[in-house]
Amino acid sequence: MEALVLALLLLAAVLVSSVIDQLVPKISSPLIQIGLGLLIALLAPAQINITLDPELFLVLFIAPLLFDEAKNVDKGALWKNRWPVVSLAIGLVIVTALIIGVVVNKLEPSIELAAAIALGAALGPTDAVAVASLSRDTDIGARNKSILEGESLINDASGIVIFQFAIAAAAGTAFSLADAAADFAVSFFGGILVGLLLSWVGKAFVQRVRSWGLENTTFHVLFEVFTPFIVFLVADALGTSGILAVVAAGLVNIISPRAIGPSISRMNIVSSSVWRVLAFALNGVVFVLLGTQLPKAMQSTWDDVSIHNAVLIGYVLLITLIYVVVRFGWIFSMERIRARRRPAAERPSWHTDVRSALVMTLGGPKGTITLAVVLTIPLYIATNEQMVGDVVASFPQRELIIFLACGVIVVTLLLATFVVPLLAPKKPATDEELRCDETQVNLEILRAVIEELAARQTAETRVATQTVIHSYNERIARIKDSNDLDDEPNTALRLRALAWEQAYVLDLIEKEEIYPIVGYQYLSRLSRVEDLLKHHAGRWTIQNAYLRLRALVRAGWHRLLSDLPGVSPTERTQAIRALQLQAAEYLVGKLQAMLTSPECDEPAEDVSALIMEYQRTITLMRNQNPSITALTRTADKTVDIVRQGLRLELEFIQTRYEEGDLCRSSAKRLRENVYLMQVDLEDNV
Repeated sequence: MEALVLALLLLAAVLVSSVIDQLVPKISSPLIQIGLGLLIALLAPAQINITLDPELFLVLFIAPLLFDEAKNVDKGALWKNRWPVVSLAIGLVIVTALIIGVVVNKLEPSIELAAAIALGAALGPTDAVAVASLSRDTDIGARNKSILEGESLINDASGIVIFQFAIAAAAGTAFSLADAAADFAVSFFGGILVGLLLSWVGKAFVQRVRSWGLENTTFHVLFEVFTPFIVFLVADALGTSGILAVVAAGLVNIISPRAIGPSISRMNIVSSSVWRVLAFALNGVVFVLLGTQLPKAMQSTWDDVSIHNAVLIGYVLLITLIYVVVRFGWIFSMERIRARRRPAAERPSWHTDVRSALVMTLGGPKGTITLAVVLTIPLYIATNEQMVGDVVASFPQRELIIFLACGVIVVTLLLATFVVPLLAPKKPATDEELRCDETQVNLEILRAVIEELAARQTAETRVATQTVIHSYNERIARIKDSNDLDDEPNTALRLRALAWEQAYVLDLIEKEEIYPIVGYQYLSRLSRVEDLLKHHAGRWTIQNAYLRLRALVRAGWHRLLSDLPGVSPTERTQAIRALQLQAAEYLVGKLQAMLTSPECDEPAEDVSALIMEYQRTITLMRNQNPSITALTRTADKTVDIVRQGLRLELEFIQTRYEEGDLCRSSAKRLRENVYLMQVDLEDNV
């Protein structure tokens, strides 16, 4: 029961931190969560003792967090900056572990060298959550942000692997440098290979399930959540690095397919929501745990008369200083080497490189992974005494190592929260700029809803979906009109659609699926429409002269054919109408695929408006009068899709708010508008 109460307290603290983070955006959420954990520890009637098995802690917290980070990382930017990322994530972690290990061992000989190196390795990983919150508040540059994100992913794995080897040496396991190097290579590369292999197996399994027609969102999302735990346990059982296996599996991303469809879009939305909540909860629980353990770690080391309290604080500050100096020297050297490879005219100044290096140095605070790793230090180790039976002893200076790590985490988080904004401040936005930003983000949200609704539509819901999309197009038009935004017709999109239609008709002519006379006459009509769109009237060019001459020749040819026996003008007119209907249906399919494609470079409202124009043409040409029953069914489906669109709109507003694109007041205002529309919808149903 006590464990259940503690777990509920931790989750409640995480929930409260999400509210405080919105009220006080200038303070990073990790610091808020640490403070709440400290408050829980101070108000608790007894000291909070948390003892978790090291392997369980790694599987429970680190595996899913790393999998989520790897799954969402920008792989293109990661590959583009692969060398600086590898340099920081592997080279700097090794150097930092060795330097901090040697210094800590010299300052406090009671901490053995291997244990001190383990402390340095635990301080190697940077916190991805802190980096993300930092990028929202400061302008650190796209390249620096990409490097910090890639580093925070890979240095987790390298730091944990080094930590595990150092702890094994400190715990009494026979240690050989050659054997350690060989084991490191097997663990490092073996973990990557196991992760890739399990990813391939998982992807084949998911594809087989999809081939059976089982597009069950619950199954796929649960399987994705299940994946990091299985990958970690299998890789660990094979003697390789479970952490690197999880990272490799996350980079491959075995669940999310490249295809687009209603069920897949729904699955991706549910998956991203589940992982957003799960990652925030796990990160928050670890930071709250840090806050609850600070009094215990401080008290045990504070009461240790062999080390003065002022010396303890000095140790924390000195280790932080060593970390900052080593990291700054490494990053500054890396940037200067990069600058020398560029032309002299394009090289940045020393001042610019120093400022950039300082931002990247302090922008890599310690956090979740460091704390989770250091808490896996075993309570007991084997002794070297020759006695019958197993002889164990407490891990030397375990509480002191945890105290030093916690101190460095807090100091680096404070530096990242309060010092980095001074080095890379954002320009204060004026009221007009904020209004314009809110307008643009609102337009982007509405366009995202249109794209998502288009991706989810089926043959049964097509008419209802297009009705709802039309209402979103009208909202976009009203926003543009009220904010004096240019809303010129998208001529380029219409010309692209005409080109598709011309190519389609030519293909039908070549395949002899239509009469050439009908096809060329229809192409002549399309050419006239194209000329009007390009505003060629009145401009005398060689191309224009050729087009006019071709049109005159074909017009004369058609008049000649119409007078020949066996050629009925009525039949030809009907064939042209059938061709127009066929081409319109083809274009609707092309435009819908374009709208749901992630590579679509046209505004969603323009594409959807053109789709509805062609669909109205199709409806008029078919001249179908729907029954009352069909109209009633369409109305019911329309209400359901309106509800769906409003829910999507709320999700997109929250996402843009969390990404820092909307301030709290703007997000609140947009949400209230959606709530009013939901109330109005339910009152009218």
